[in-house]
Amino acid sequence: MIIRKIVLTGGPCAGKTTAISWIVNYFTKLGWYVLVADEAATELILSGLRPDDKFKMKLFFQKALIKTQLFKEKRCDRAASSKEDIEKALIVCDRGVYDNKAYMTEDEFEECLKWIPDARKAYKSYDAVFHLVTAADGAEEFYTTTNNEARNEDLEKARLLDMKTMNAWVGQAHFRIIKNDGCTFEQKLEKLIKEVSSALGEPEPFEIDRKFLIQHPEVDYLISLPNCQRVEISQYYLPTFDGNEVRVRKRSFDGNTIYTETTKIKSDDPAKRIERERQLTEREFETSVALADYASKLTGKPYVVKKTRYCLMDREHGQYLEIDVFPDSPNKALLEVELSSSDQEVFIPDYLKLIKDVTGDTYYSNAEIAQRNNLL
Repeated sequence: MIIRKIVLTGGPCAGKTTAISWIVNYFTKLGWYVLVADEAATELILSGLRPDDKFKMKLFFQKALIKTQLFKEKRCDRAASSKEDIEKALIVCDRGVYDNKAYMTEDEFEECLKWIPDARKAYKSYDAVFHLVTAADGAEEFYTTTNNEARNEDLEKARLLDMKTMNAWVGQAHFRIIKNDGCTFEQKLEKLIKEVSSALGEPEPFEIDRKFLIQHPEVDYLISLPNCQRVEISQYYLPTFDGNEVRVRKRSFDGNTIYTETTKIKSDDPAKRIERERQLTEREFETSVALADYASKLTGKPYVVKKTRYCLMDREHGQYLEIDVFPDSPNKALLEVELSSSDQEVFIPDYLKLIKDVTGDTYYSNAEIAQRNNLL
């Protein structure tokens, strides 16, 4: 049985409640057994437990909130696992554990994680995260707090909280932003359904991105940006006989280490590939690395890429940027921009200096870079 878990998050009055209803109805029709881990914060606040500015009370509330979220998610995990007559289950989390980061300092959040280690495990279990932008940003005429007794933010506070929530998830491997963009609310939800479908592989899990060769960025400047997340990546390429690409990846950041296996199948569109991914245990990952190492010794070809990735959210254009810096390439780097469609326009920030578009150029694929010992 396939069990997938996604997070639906966003700013105040972003449309999460209706969006969850759409997801449940749409994917139930496609044969998914859909469960919802409903939001914990509103439940706690309406019960009388509220955060305040006092450090101990603030941490007490956040710890209680994270524990409640984890309980709801584990309950859905158990329910999905106990169903013997289904082929695929989808768990929709109305916010996830890293949403709490938007309401705390880094030190306060680390304090919570220290006392609740299961929070890091939960983060690793999310297959994708979808952020619905608040109506206060691009659909102001529809912004209201009357539909949630626990909410009282004005437009400015709503935008700020939306940004903080978005930044809390930067670095997640499959992170998508659903903007208002002058569209109707129904069109916004249709975009969400399209993105969730792609993540789940309905009908095929297409990965759409554009890749650019850029000058080596000013790393210190990137790190200084408020929404930058640094990720250390090691990926190993396995021998195949069908022309497709299979790799295993170790992805470490913010105290988390996630292991995945990805199979990429070529398509006629160089910007679009069918991508199938599954999470691995650490032991499965090490077994695959041993296989890659053995194949490398037989062929005499390198098989590993090691790089530092800087993940950034371009909030203005709703783009998720991934900048890959390689240890032996001091002058050049790669920029990838994940898209919703092949014809979507790409905006490159001024602080990145473009050399050329290398989308579909196999010379700049990570598999080829492995063969050149991490040289661009």
